[in-house]
Amino acid sequence: MFVAIATCLSAYGQKDSIVLHETVVTGSRSVTDIRHLPMTVTVVGNETLTRQHQASVLPTVMQQVPSLFVTSRSIMGYGVSTGAAGGINMRGITGGAGQILVLIDGHPQYQGIYGHPISDSYQTLMAERVEVLRGPASVLYGSNAMGGVINIVTRRPAYGKSVVTDLTVGAGSYGTVQSEISNQVRNGRFTSTVTAQYNRTDNHRPRMGFEQYGGYMKLGYDFNYNWNAYVDANLTHFNASYPGSTDKPMYDADQWITRGVVSAAIENHYRRTNGALSVYSNFGRHKIDDGTTDPAKPTARYFRSKDALTGISWYQSYRIIDMMPTQGRITVGFDYQHIYGNAYYTSKETGEVLDTPNKQSAKSYRNEVAGYIDYRQDLSSWLTIDAGVRVDHHSVTGTEWVPQAGLVVRPLLTGEVKAMVSKGFRNPTMREMYLYPPSNEELEPERIWNYELSWHHRLGAFNYGLNLYYIKGDNMIQTVERKNVNTGEIENYGAELEAAWRLNGHWSVTTNHSVLHMKNKIIAAPEYKGFLGANYNSGKWSATAGLQYIDGLYTAIGENATKENFCLLNATVSYALTQGVSLWVRGENLLAQSYEINLGYPMPRATLMAGVHVRF
Repeated sequence: MFVAIATCLSAYGQKDSIVLHETVVTGSRSVTDIRHLPMTVTVVGNETLTRQHQASVLPTVMQQVPSLFVTSRSIMGYGVSTGAAGGINMRGITGGAGQILVLIDGHPQYQGIYGHPISDSYQTLMAERVEVLRGPASVLYGSNAMGGVINIVTRRPAYGKSVVTDLTVGAGSYGTVQSEISNQVRNGRFTSTVTAQYNRTDNHRPRMGFEQYGGYMKLGYDFNYNWNAYVDANLTHFNASYPGSTDKPMYDADQWITRGVVSAAIENHYRRTNGALSVYSNFGRHKIDDGTTDPAKPTARYFRSKDALTGISWYQSYRIIDMMPTQGRITVGFDYQHIYGNAYYTSKETGEVLDTPNKQSAKSYRNEVAGYIDYRQDLSSWLTIDAGVRVDHHSVTGTEWVPQAGLVVRPLLTGEVKAMVSKGFRNPTMREMYLYPPSNEELEPERIWNYELSWHHRLGAFNYGLNLYYIKGDNMIQTVERKNVNTGEIENYGAELEAAWRLNGHWSVTTNHSVLHMKNKIIAAPEYKGFLGANYNSGKWSATAGLQYIDGLYTAIGENATKENFCLLNATVSYALTQGVSLWVRGENLLAQSYEINLGYPMPRATLMAGVHVRF
C-alpha cells in the first residue's frame, strides 16, 4: 500500500504536525506535555492550517491525521440534508451518526436534532490550531465523543504585536471566490480578534452553487498574571443547492443555513492549579427545500428546524504532588447541557406551519448533567499512570458510567510506549427517538470499548509514531424492519503510522498512513489512507504539495457494494512580492483523477485558485 502512494510524485510537509515536547489541552483539559498522556493526540498548527489558503480546516486536518477521513462532493461547500458531504469518519466510526465530536475551545458543537457536526461551520479564520484525539474521549466530553474529538482552539493575538491585519482574496475554477479579512489587537491587558469572510462557487455541476459569509470575534482581558476572561462569537450563513446524483438529478433542492456559537469564560492559572468556568451556546436555523425530480412539479413546503445546545462547563486541575519526578495531578469537572430541537414544515405559499402526519414534525428538550474526575501520576521519570471516570445523567436515557485507564512508559528520554483502555458512548438523537417513522422512544445509548497501544520516538530532526488499536462495541442503533433498535455491533482494528523529518533549513517532509479492518463495513471509511509530502521555503518563495492515496473506500455496501481508490496531488506556491504582500496559487487534483466519494457525485478534475495575501 505504501508503494502505491510512493509511485505518485509528491512534495508536501508541515513542520508543526509533530513537534518535540508539544503541549495540548484536549486530552486533559489543562495544558499538558503530550509525552505524559496515554491517549493519541495530533496537533495541526496555524502555519499548517493557513499555508494552503483553505476556507475550512477539515481538508488540511484530514491530510495530517491518520485514520481521519472527511467526505466531499464539490470544490467548496459540504451542505446538509440528503446527499450532503462533510461526514467525518475516524477508525471506522462515523460522525454522520454523531459518534465523532467537534469542539470549539472544548465546547461541544453538533446539530441538536440530528446529532452530527455541521462541517461548513468550521472555518480556518477562527483557528489557532486543531487538536485531534483518536479514540474515545467521553470521560472529559461525554456523549458523541465515543470515536474521538476534533478540538478547534480559537485564535488569540501573539505577544509583541500590537495590531496585525491580514487580507486574503482568491479566485479560480468554476467561478470560485474566497476572501477573508482579520484584525488582531493586543493593547496592554486587552486583546481582540475580529474576522470576516465571504466565499462562493458555482461548483462543477449544474444546480450545485454554494455561497457563505460570516465572521468571528473574540475579546479577552487579563486581570492579572493569574486570571483572565474572554467572550467570543462565531456566526456563519450559507446557501447551498443540491443537484442530486448523476442518475437522479434534482431541481430546486436549496438550503439556507445559519449556524452560530457564543461563549464566555473566566480562567485561572497558578503554579499548582488551573481551571476555567465557561458558558456557551451552539445554535442553528435551517430552511430546506427538498426539491423535485420533475421541475414541472415543484414542492409546496419547506422543511425548517431550530436547535440549540447550551451549556455550562467547569473544571479545576490541581497538582497534588509537586516533587519531581513523582508529580501527581487531579482534575475534577462538571458539565451541564440543555439540548433543544424543533423540526417542522411550513407552506411555501402562506408560510404557516403545516400539520404533518407520521412524525414528520417533532420538538424535544433534553438535559444532561455530568461530573468527572481524572487522576494522572508520574510514579518516576519513566512511568506515568492515568485513570478517570465520568458519571453522566441524561434526562431521557438515564445514567451512564464511563471509565478509562492508561499508562505511559518512557524507556528512553526521547521515546515512550503508551497503553490505553477507554469507554465511549453516544446518547440517541432527537431524530432517532421522535422524528420520522423509524423513530423509537425506547432507544438506549450506544457504547464501545477501545484498546490502544502506541510507540512514539523523537530522533532530533526526525520523529515518528506507531499506533495499534482494537474497537469493540454493541448497542449500536440500526433501522430494522422500519424501526430504530439497539441491535448493531462494531468490531474494528487497525494500525497508524505518522512521521516527520526536518531535512534542513529549506526542506521538511511528512507522511502518515492508516490501515483499517471492519467486521461490519460502513460507507466513507477507507481501508487504507496514506499521505506523503514535503514543504520548501527559500527567500521569497515557498511551496507545499501533497499526495493522498485512498484505497478500499466504500461508497455503497450490501449486495451492490462499490469501492473506490484514487490518488490526489495538491500543491500551493507562494511568492513574497513585498514585505507585506504575497501572491499564491493552489492546484487540487492535479493528476486529474476521476473518482467519487459520495456515490453518484463525481468529484471535479484538476482545479486552480490564485490570490493575494496582504498583511499591514
